[in-house]
Amino acid sequence: MNVSRERLPIPDPQRPTATAGDVRDQDPPFAPRQPLRAPAGAPNVVVVLLDDMGFGAPSAFGGPCRMPTADRLADGGLRYNRFHVTAICSPTRQALLTGRNHHSVGMGVTTEMASAAPGYCGIRPRSAATIGQLLQGNGYSTAAFGKWHQTPARDVSAAGPFDRWPTGEGFDKFYGFLCAEMNHWYPVLFDGTTPVEPDRRPEDGYHLSEDLVDQAIDWVRDQRSLKPDNPFFTYLPFGATHAPYHVPAEYREKYRGAFDHGWDRQREITLQRQKELGVVPPDAELAPWAEGVPHWDELSAEEQRAAASLMELYAGFAEHTDDQVGRFVDALEELGELDNTLFVYILGDNGASAEGGLGGTLNEHRFASGIPDSAEFINSHDAALGDATTHAHYPVGWALAMNTPYQWTKQVASHFGGIRDGMIVHWPAGITERGGRRDQFHHVIDVVPTILEAAGLPHPVEVDGIPQQPIEGTSMLYSFNDAEAPDRHRVQYFEMVGNRGIYRDGWMAVTRHGTPWVMVQDGGRRSFDDDVWELYDTRTDWTQSHDLAAEHPRKLRELQDLFLAEAARYGVLPLDDRMTERENPREAGRLDLMGDRRSVSFHAGAKRLTEETAPNVKNRSHAVTARVRIPEGGAEGVLVAQGGRFGGWSFYLHEGRPSYAYNHFGSEVTTIRAPEPLAPGEHTVRMAFDYDGGGVGRGGSVALVVDDEQVADGRVEATIPYYFAFDETFDIGVDRASPVTDDYPVVDNRFSGGLVELRVDLGDDGHSDVAAQRRFAAAHE
Repeated sequence: MNVSRERLPIPDPQRPTATAGDVRDQDPPFAPRQPLRAPAGAPNVVVVLLDDMGFGAPSAFGGPCRMPTADRLADGGLRYNRFHVTAICSPTRQALLTGRNHHSVGMGVTTEMASAAPGYCGIRPRSAATIGQLLQGNGYSTAAFGKWHQTPARDVSAAGPFDRWPTGEGFDKFYGFLCAEMNHWYPVLFDGTTPVEPDRRPEDGYHLSEDLVDQAIDWVRDQRSLKPDNPFFTYLPFGATHAPYHVPAEYREKYRGAFDHGWDRQREITLQRQKELGVVPPDAELAPWAEGVPHWDELSAEEQRAAASLMELYAGFAEHTDDQVGRFVDALEELGELDNTLFVYILGDNGASAEGGLGGTLNEHRFASGIPDSAEFINSHDAALGDATTHAHYPVGWALAMNTPYQWTKQVASHFGGIRDGMIVHWPAGITERGGRRDQFHHVIDVVPTILEAAGLPHPVEVDGIPQQPIEGTSMLYSFNDAEAPDRHRVQYFEMVGNRGIYRDGWMAVTRHGTPWVMVQDGGRRSFDDDVWELYDTRTDWTQSHDLAAEHPRKLRELQDLFLAEAARYGVLPLDDRMTERENPREAGRLDLMGDRRSVSFHAGAKRLTEETAPNVKNRSHAVTARVRIPEGGAEGVLVAQGGRFGGWSFYLHEGRPSYAYNHFGSEVTTIRAPEPLAPGEHTVRMAFDYDGGGVGRGGSVALVVDDEQVADGRVEATIPYYFAFDETFDIGVDRASPVTDDYPVVDNRFSGGLVELRVDLGDDGHSDVAAQRRFAAAHE
């Protein structure tokens, strides 16, 4: 039956008329209502997205990370070597799933850094339905497994709302996490909207990437068994290869010594392989090296060893992830579904990341707050690299090498190192060529219209009663079987934290506003008017190596004007160059779940909370008060904890004694403990933190109070200013994922007594009124 698919959901069929009083006399007899079907011949769709991988990392595009599944799919399909993304996580994902530019759908930067500006608010407008909604509304079974990172940060709690969670955005099934990154050994996940923690541990062979693929395979098998006539859409966005680099030791060992030649030599090796593969032209040059980044021969032996070991770890992580994709591909083949599956494998949601700093780090959050790790410190932990005690990220030099042959890195939307990634399309039933290369210019917003055209579906004009804004991408289907087809995506703007670019018909004007490994601005605002624009003719200069701004000032001005027009059209203005500062809602000027509340009470079974939905205790005085019942024999365990091994705080009982631990980026743990255990019975225990004020990240005095009597005090010399952790939570009665302190184990740290109620009281901003903080602390002693 023909149905109109331009308005979703598709209306119910007209109700048939009764022609008899007795159903046995009904003429014609009622026919069973047919389920909604996709158009005949519509393929299955799989989209796999890797995180923080540069163009020059995977072997399928000449890189040193062996990725046999990517190689296999590319050899059986097409490599797209001019495919572009948005330079950072959430914006690419929002653009990928909506087919619109990231500012058009409110995601100018990540969800954790959202502000009040429409292009940066972190809230997808209902006028931009996701591909999940479109396929689900047309008879597809839909599921997503892995990193989402698109739900407004303040909505990620048991209170919802859940309309912008994956199951509210067109996915029948979701299993994964909603934040920027995740601990791959001890993840905190959601199954739908229900918080879950895997019941297996690393010692049992658990790893998050493996778990995600197990779940995806199980789901696809169920669809084939129960709904064999329905095509399926599987979205598999891995947390890998974003930090932390967590990978089984044998994968790291595969690369032991493989990078001792350094990043300069690796760029040369990769470029030669890229030319052999044909993913860059024979005359492509290595783009200029980033100013301020040392060359390999400028490093000490200790620095070279630390840098090489972190790259070994990353490469192992990449190969391990690709092996999991391989298991999924094998499952599709076993089911007989691979040939009729449009399989899109995107090798990076942005360029390789430089967020580990010039020397790399064992804790990226520590580096993001201006605390680097020494090479000696990294080397002293060599045996632990990749395990649960590390949260590693490689140095900037390797990020530049992993973006070979291009300039710059993740965050830098002006240059190809931040925005160009390899993309593979495999669809034997729809693509005749095997191992082909496609040079057409394309962007992540082009995936949605490609899927719709392949499935024979129109662009909807209305979804759930909401008129739809136009899909801004261009279908790539025209290029599937025509390698010489002229480009159809001819104009594209780029912007991220003030870094800007504009492309039209091969010409590209760009300006870099900031340096990606400088996470917190120093020295105040930098004027956008001071930025220097560059001009490249990418038809003859593949790698943006020769700036033509001085030779073609009129062309430069023409493109600058075009950028402003596109920026106004898509909601890019006003520009916002704040990075780490925006992770704190009070700094960003956005609403968090707690709003202006100064006192929040929790019951014993309260669910875990993300940083944006928990009381914001950073840079201010605060107090935590718990009413507890202690059984005969005493009690142990956590009353409340936030963060984990790499930064956070915990209020707990150790050997029955009230205790407070503050973990400063995993470098130093300060513990204050009562001298005596709590006796059996009911008690009120309190921790009051008196913040010093005078800025962010300052220290403070701590008092522990039992039944209105102060029993201990101490000092914390420095605190975490902006963010405890993306992959940890605020937990009542337990410390999930990694522990804040070694005083209790990773698991089985629940409070063993009775927690009646726990209250958090918040003072004023400490860096604005020191005296008010001291008054607050005194009132809660």
